[in-house]
Amino acid sequence: MRFMLGGLPFAAFLAGRLSMKSTKLLCCLMLALQSPLVLAEPMAKAEIGSFGVDLSHRDESVKPGDDFDRYASGKWHASHELKDYETRYGAFTTLSDQAEIQVREIIEEMAKSDAAAGSNEQKIRDLYNSYMDVAARNAAGIAPIRPLLDQIESIDSRLALTQAFGRSSVDGTISPLGGGVGLDRKNPDRYLLNVGVSGLGLPDKDYYFNKAERFVQIRAAYLKHIERMLGFVGVANTAARAQAILALETRLASQMWDRAQMRDREKTYNLMSFAEFEQQYSGYDWAAHLRADGIEPPAEVNVYTPSAVNPVIEIVNDTPLATWIDYLRFHAIDNHASLLSEEIDNASFEFNGKMLSGQQAQKELWKRGVALVGGSRGSQGLGDAVGQIFVARHFKPEAKQAMDELVENLRRALRQNIEQLDWMGEATKEEAYKKLASFRPKIGYPSQWRDYSKLTIVPGDLLANVRALRAFYNDDQNARLGRASDKDEWFMTPQTVNAYYNSSFNEIVFPAAILQPPFFDVNADPAVNYGAIGAVIGHEMGHGFDDQGSKSDHAGIQRNWWDEEDRERFEQLTSALGAQYDSYCPLEGHCVNGQLTMGENIGDLGGVSMAYTAYKLSLNGQEAPVLDGLTGDQRFFLSWAQVWKAKYRDEALVNQLQADPHSPPRYRINGPLRNLNEWYQAFDVQPDDALYLKPEERVRIW
Repeated sequence: MRFMLGGLPFAAFLAGRLSMKSTKLLCCLMLALQSPLVLAEPMAKAEIGSFGVDLSHRDESVKPGDDFDRYASGKWHASHELKDYETRYGAFTTLSDQAEIQVREIIEEMAKSDAAAGSNEQKIRDLYNSYMDVAARNAAGIAPIRPLLDQIESIDSRLALTQAFGRSSVDGTISPLGGGVGLDRKNPDRYLLNVGVSGLGLPDKDYYFNKAERFVQIRAAYLKHIERMLGFVGVANTAARAQAILALETRLASQMWDRAQMRDREKTYNLMSFAEFEQQYSGYDWAAHLRADGIEPPAEVNVYTPSAVNPVIEIVNDTPLATWIDYLRFHAIDNHASLLSEEIDNASFEFNGKMLSGQQAQKELWKRGVALVGGSRGSQGLGDAVGQIFVARHFKPEAKQAMDELVENLRRALRQNIEQLDWMGEATKEEAYKKLASFRPKIGYPSQWRDYSKLTIVPGDLLANVRALRAFYNDDQNARLGRASDKDEWFMTPQTVNAYYNSSFNEIVFPAAILQPPFFDVNADPAVNYGAIGAVIGHEMGHGFDDQGSKSDHAGIQRNWWDEEDRERFEQLTSALGAQYDSYCPLEGHCVNGQLTMGENIGDLGGVSMAYTAYKLSLNGQEAPVLDGLTGDQRFFLSWAQVWKAKYRDEALVNQLQADPHSPPRYRINGPLRNLNEWYQAFDVQPDDALYLKPEERVRIW
C-alpha cells in the first residue's frame, strides 16, 4: 500500500466514505538468509508443504502459460468457500485472522482487568465493553445520536450549515467541502492544509452514472436504504426526501475528478495563500468552516482538485437548507448504525454489507469490537495502546535484524537492475542511485508510541467514547500545522497485516504482523522466501520509482529529477503496461483500469524483478537444488502466486475494479510474470499459450 502523504490523511476525506482498507500487503523477513551471496538450506520442515509452497493446490491440468494463477492454486480456487461474512479471502486474510485472534486475547484480557483509571488498559477495557453491551444499545435505539440529530435539525442559515460541515469529522457525518492536514509534498519538513471536495454516500462517482445493470440496482437499493434510515427518526415523505438526497449526491459526483486523475501528484498540488484561496473560491465561508473544525485559517493551503471546488460551492448555495438537513440526518444515522441498536445496524448492513459487497452476514460481534478498539492509527480506535502489548508478546527482536538484512539484499538487487537499464541515461541513474541509497526502512513497530493521556474513555457510553476518540485524533492532526514534520511517525499499527511506501519521507514501512508464513518462513526454501516476502518488499521499493513516486527525489521533495528523454521513455513503458492491464476483464463489462492501478502494477512488476535478481545473487553462481521435481526458479514463481491467490464475491470484485488502485489478485499474479523472460524459461511458455507475449511486447521497467 502506498501513501502519498502530501494528500493523506485528507485522502480518506477525498474518497468519501469508501473504506481505506487495502487489498495489498507486504513484507518481510528471512532469518535463513544472512547475505545475498549465501545459499541457505532449510533448517527444518517448512510450515507450508515440504519447502514452503502447498503443491496440493496446483491444478496441473492448466498450463502455466495459460493461467499461472489457476495452475498454481486452481484446486484451492475450486474447493475454497467464503464464509458468509467474507467478501474475499486470500493468504494475507489468513494472517489478518491470526493477528485478530492475538489482538482479541489482549483486548479481552484487558476487558476483565481492574486497570488503574486513566491507564491505556482502562481505556481499552471501557471502550471494548461499551461496544459489546448490545443489550444497552438495543434499549437505547436511536437515542445516543439524538443530540447530533437535534443539532442538525436546528440548522437555520448557510453559516450554520457551513459550521456543521466543519464539524463533520468529529460529529461523524459528512461534508461536500473540507480540508485535512498532511505533509507538504514539495517541503516534507512541514505540514500543509489540503482542501477539496467529497460528500458521496456511494463508493465512487461512477456509481451514480454507470448504466450497467449492477449499478442501476445499486442506485435503486440506495434509495430504499436512505428511506429506511430516515424512517428511524420518524420523518415524513421519506421517498421524496431520499430522491432529493440521491439527486444532490449525483450533482456532487458530477463535479468530482476520476480516481485516476486524483493519483496525479502534479495536478493535485496547487499551493496558494489563504487570501488568494478565499478570493478564488469565494461564495463559501472557509474561515467559519475551518474554525468549526478547530483550525485557524493558515497562511497557505493546497487545493487538491481545483476545478471541482467552485461548482460544489454553487451546489452548496443553491440547494435548499431542508435538503442539506436531510442529507446530514441520513448520513448521521448511517455512519453511526454500527454503534446503535441491532435493528438499525442490521438495516444499514442490508445495503452497505449485502448489496454493495456481497456479504451474507455480519461478522461476529467480537470481531467488530476488536476492529474498533484495535483500529489503525488515525482511526477511532486505540491501535497504539493495543499495538504496544502486541509487540511485546508477538514480535521477536531477531525478526527486525533479519528484515533489515533482507531489505539491504533487495536494495543491492534494485541497484543492479538499474545499472543494467538500457532506456535510462547515466545522469538520471545517478539520481536514482541516490534515492535508492536514501530509502529508510521501518520494521516492526514505531520508536515512539502514541500518548493517550489526554483522552478520556468512560464505562458504558459507547457514543461518548467514539466521539472522544474522533476529537482526539482530529485535534492531533490539526495541531500539526506550524510544526516540523515527525519523520519517526508510523501510519499503521504493528498488528496491521499490510505495509506502505511514504514518498514524502522516502521510507518503506513493514508492521510486525506480516512477518509470518506464507510471506516468510525461516524453514522455507530461500526461493520461496524471495518469491514471497522478497517480492513484496521489492514492491514497496518499486513505489519509489512508479509513475507517481518517481516524481519525488531522494529527500522526499516533489520535483523532476529526470532527464527529459529518459522520462519520455519511462512513460512509453508505463503506457504499454497500462494497456496490458486495460485488457483484463474478470467479469463481463467490468475491466481493470490500467491508469488507476498503474502505481501498484509497476510495484508488482518491479518487485518480482528485483526479488528474482536478489534470489540469483543469493545462489553465488551455484545451481539451486531441485525439490519435489521443481527447479529453484519454478519454486520462486509458485511462491509469488501462492501469496497473492484470493477468492472474491462478484460484488466486492466490482467495487475493487471501480475504486481500488490495486488490480485483482489474478492479474497481480499473471500480469507481471508474462512480462518476465525468466518465467517463460522456467515453465517453457510457448507462443500458443494464452499469457504469451512476444519478446518485444514484454515490459521491463525496473
